[in-house]
Amino acid sequence: MSILRTFFRTLRTSPVQLPPIRPRPFPMAAVDTITGTLAKLGLHESASIEGAYPKYNVVDVMRCYITEELHKLSGIAPEIIFPALDTPSTLDKGDLLVPLPRLRLPKGTDFKAKADEFAKAFPNDGYLSEVRAEGQFLQFFFAPKALYGLVFKDVLTRGTNYGYLPIGEGKKVIVEFSSPNIAKPFHAGHLRSTIIGGFLSNLYEKAGWDVTRFNYLGDWGKQFGLLAVGFERYGSEELLTSDPINHLFEVYVRINKDITEEGEITGGTNDQAREYFKRMEDGDEEALKIWKRFRDLSIERYIGTYARLNIAYDVYSGESQVSQEKMNEVIDLFDKKGLVHEDRGAKLIDLTKFNKKLGKCLVQKSDGTSLYLTRDVGEAIKRYDNYKFDKMVYVIASQQDLHTAQFFEILKQLGFDWAKKMEHVNFGMVQGMSTRKGTVVFLDNILEETKQKMHEVMQRNEAKYAQIEDPDKIADLIGISAVMIQDMQSKRINNYEFKWDRMLSFEGDTGPYLQYAHSRLSSVQRKAGISEEKLLAANYDLLSEPEAVNLARVLAQYPDIIKKALKTNEPSTIVTYLFSLTHIVSSCYDTLWVAGQEEDLATARLALYASAKQVLYNGMVLLGLTPVERM
Repeated sequence: MSILRTFFRTLRTSPVQLPPIRPRPFPMAAVDTITGTLAKLGLHESASIEGAYPKYNVVDVMRCYITEELHKLSGIAPEIIFPALDTPSTLDKGDLLVPLPRLRLPKGTDFKAKADEFAKAFPNDGYLSEVRAEGQFLQFFFAPKALYGLVFKDVLTRGTNYGYLPIGEGKKVIVEFSSPNIAKPFHAGHLRSTIIGGFLSNLYEKAGWDVTRFNYLGDWGKQFGLLAVGFERYGSEELLTSDPINHLFEVYVRINKDITEEGEITGGTNDQAREYFKRMEDGDEEALKIWKRFRDLSIERYIGTYARLNIAYDVYSGESQVSQEKMNEVIDLFDKKGLVHEDRGAKLIDLTKFNKKLGKCLVQKSDGTSLYLTRDVGEAIKRYDNYKFDKMVYVIASQQDLHTAQFFEILKQLGFDWAKKMEHVNFGMVQGMSTRKGTVVFLDNILEETKQKMHEVMQRNEAKYAQIEDPDKIADLIGISAVMIQDMQSKRINNYEFKWDRMLSFEGDTGPYLQYAHSRLSSVQRKAGISEEKLLAANYDLLSEPEAVNLARVLAQYPDIIKKALKTNEPSTIVTYLFSLTHIVSSCYDTLWVAGQEEDLATARLALYASAKQVLYNGMVLLGLTPVERM
């Protein structure tokens, strides 16, 4: 079946409608626009191409066209050409380019000469403004008029769904992230897992996957025996009710101090904690009652913090949810597969025979109690039985690379085919994260301080401040943006240094700057008073300025950016794109005025700004931010 036939068949139905973040009254006019454009491209018979989504991605429309024409010129199969067409790093290198070595040309081919030959022979039909040979690269520049008619209507029509790609339709993914330890405050170390995991969950949904968000809490182990012993000595019912997490943390610190001062004495605090946890594992009702209370109070407080970060979990699980029966099954499985050996009553697995780097790992203590690794295995088996997932993603710090690799290898050696569907997304550490007073930091403290600082900045402009309905809420949203963007700007594997001055700046590439850019675009649209229906019918031929052309080119890239981020699991891919977009929008303000212009020109220019606002909004929401309309 030809690319064209496949494409037209899919266009007979409306694009997939995700649950809208805000209502969009537009009809699906973009589909008709794309249909009409494709009908004029004259595509001929060729094999259908895997990974092409022209119904959803304007750049794929042009990819399909270029693929077909280059196929006719070269005889190279479309399935080789299409994936070789890449997005250049900068606009001066084109909208798409292809390195000729990727086209599998005959050995000895002069790539430079062949690039010149293809560039000269490529048809000049109004859809490409230029095909340029640059060394061994072919660079393709989209014709502005063809681009305008596709991009603006597509963005304005799809609204919050612009960028959606049906890559994972019909597939299930579990994303496990954050996973704090009960009774310990939500500290800076959990921030990265939380916001990266939140982003990945949104990203997979934007790519059509059915996503289940899991928070696998550290809610089991000897430390809970220790906490229970500590609460008996130092606990306060009043403080437990009013501020459970911080109070339990204070108790935990005091009881650990007792252990340090005692040393390893028989019958001391350490032994008492072990005995208490053994009672928990044996199902002692009184011991479990206290533990459950600590757990429930902690989760209740966590939910509020997650809500500030636009995160809601589908499942709060934890080590405690893996039953003793399941643990026994897992140990039996280890035995049946001949994986374990005993050493002084403890059970270990030697993974060096499968991978020398993985070493040996303890799976059961000599007293019969389970370990974190064993419970992970039991939990994974239970999840596959319950969800039959197509992928499971663990967002865990790079410090746990060895543990995760051991965990995956054990599942593989147990013979589970689905073990290959599991993926570890790791990340570096936050360095120097403390309050402005220099004290140890918990996330709630950081969010409160950023909110206060943003409030102070907002109050400096009394006129604008008076127009904001809920300044406290807006200050909080901008502060959260500051924290999250500083975290997501760099490659996730890199450590980064937490810097207050940099994070809180409204200048340069920061979270507050993104919020400012969105609020300014909102102001332009608000003041113009032009209806959304008129924007769809705008005369885009009036947009002749190079700034308008460049903005349309960048807006067209957004679905491709989604695809790229999905391959790399990198929030920085989206962040970098949004800053590039806002920089181009900023350059437009000097020449593309809306106020005071004739209606047709004002409408065309506002369509451009409204499209930019929509894409900026979509990207910010994808990252987990809440864009503000005024600030």
